[in-house]
Amino acid sequence: MSSSAPIFDETILRPSVTRRLRHFMSVNKLLVLGGAIFTLFILFAIFAPLIAPFEPTQINFRDKLVAPNFEHWMGTDALGRDILSRVIYGARPSLLIGVTVLSIAMLIGIPIGLASGYFGGRIDMVLMRFSDIFLAFPPLLLPIAITAALGSGLFNAMLALAISWFPWYARIVRGSVMAIRQELYIDAARAMGVGSLRIMLRHALPNSWTPAIVQASMDFGYTILAAASLSFIGIGAKPPTIEWGLMVALSRSKFLDYWWTAAFPGLAIFLTVLAVNLLGDGIRDMLDPKHRSGS
Repeated sequence: MSSSAPIFDETILRPSVTRRLRHFMSVNKLLVLGGAIFTLFILFAIFAPLIAPFEPTQINFRDKLVAPNFEHWMGTDALGRDILSRVIYGARPSLLIGVTVLSIAMLIGIPIGLASGYFGGRIDMVLMRFSDIFLAFPPLLLPIAITAALGSGLFNAMLALAISWFPWYARIVRGSVMAIRQELYIDAARAMGVGSLRIMLRHALPNSWTPAIVQASMDFGYTILAAASLSFIGIGAKPPTIEWGLMVALSRSKFLDYWWTAAFPGLAIFLTVLAVNLLGDGIRDMLDPKHRSGS
């Protein structure tokens, strides 16, 4: 008489991603707040033509520099354009900046860190010294120099920021790969004759990119802030692009007398960076065992 042993499924003990997310949302109110604010700006970017009360580029000199009122909730600028509508439309390039800069930075940095951490030796030394060249510059000096060389504009500003950001991801992935390259499953793959490229892509990368994802979630807001800084000094976005940093730059000479022209775009930058930082903290807590609540 054969008796079958009960099958034990260890996945039952593993909390699902949904349950883990619900747990962190219940204990981390700041995560919920950050998610709500960030979702609001995403909706602004997607449904801007439906949400904005006025055409953002419509010039009306009769209503120029009007203070906030019931018709223009955030007032108007020097050309009579509705600031609320421009802030709503400005969410599009700002979110695009964060996605584009971090995508390019990770596409450059992750392969460098992966190869450097896996092979070590001279390859590690050459790749890391190459990355150190970019880390030697102050955070905004290198983007300013690159943008000045390539020419001002939103795309060049994003490319310059990505070039200055990739070394951080190279170092993060390198450290993670170096920590796991001597694990038993890596040695077993080598013993079975699996090639180095396949080991890096199938084993090393999936087990080492979590810190890079966490870092990207926290860097998203800083890329928006850096791009706004480049626009503010005149080498980032150019008219007629509607971008929050550019809106502040165009209003700086009138700020003391007409505070709303710069205050509301600046507030949008502040809220977006705050929301993304709160989300980044929450994502770190969920993915990093050292920071998980209740562990």
